[in-house]
Amino acid sequence: MAEPVALMALALDAAVGWPARVYSRIGHPVGLFARIIAACEQRWNRPSRGRRARKAGGIATVLLLVGLAGGGGILLTLLARTLGAAGWFAIAIFAWPALAQRSLDQHVQPVIAALQAGETARARAALAMIVGRDTRDLDEFGIARATIESLAESFCDGVIAPLLWLVTAGLPGVWIMKAVNTADSLIGHIEEPHRDFGWAAARLDDAMNFVPARIAAILICLAGPGGWRIGWRYRRAHASPNAGWPEAAMAGVLGVKLAGPVRYDGALRDKPWIGEGDQPGLRALVRARRVYHRACAIAWGIVGGLAWLV
Repeated sequence: MAEPVALMALALDAAVGWPARVYSRIGHPVGLFARIIAACEQRWNRPSRGRRARKAGGIATVLLLVGLAGGGGILLTLLARTLGAAGWFAIAIFAWPALAQRSLDQHVQPVIAALQAGETARARAALAMIVGRDTRDLDEFGIARATIESLAESFCDGVIAPLLWLVTAGLPGVWIMKAVNTADSLIGHIEEPHRDFGWAAARLDDAMNFVPARIAAILICLAGPGGWRIGWRYRRAHASPNAGWPEAAMAGVLGVKLAGPVRYDGALRDKPWIGEGDQPGLRALVRARRVYHRACAIAWGIVGGLAWLV
């Protein structure tokens, strides 16, 4: 039943995403994870604590998240099974918020629209909603580059990783993945004050995204020509053991270079370039969105094929 459940969850996410009306009333499950992480950080990541104590606190935070997310997934699965034949649909509904196909597209589209209108300031504001880097001084090329990088990486984190964990480990797997990914995005940084406290979140997120990142890269290469050679050549040019795979594949498909120097909190980081060619502009960004759509469609086809075979 895993494949039909995943296909229905994909369909629900693509059709309506996570509606604003629902979000305004009950929020999003990821918000609960964020509140738990914030509470744990306030308690266990105080500057007065030593490095080992902060690392132990980070490990405890991850274990708490895994226990709550996995236990919640098990309880929801048991609840759904009490519904008999309709149980699989209930599981799909419970899994639906873990996917972010539509949400990701809805965050990229305003950046494109602003650039098409020649409103760079509005494009920067839209970009700031999806990236952590400094955006105030970016021109069209910097905006397009950052958006494409986020789109490629989030295709793994927001679509392929939760989809794979849903198919292989059901509701417990997909919600553990989302909890760990949320922790990584909030505290899994090498800078202080999260270097020690976020260590466990970053390492577990790397492990859980190892296979999905490579699948995401393959799907991007299948969605457009030219990705294989560049994807393989530059797959390790990123500091993350996973993010470089989909970003390099996207750079190859578009024939551009991504990554490179970037500013965070006013400090310039001289990151290596990923890919070959010129920096991407609006045209490349529009193409990247189309590649993303095709890659999602291929994922749909694979899950649908598995459902048909089963």
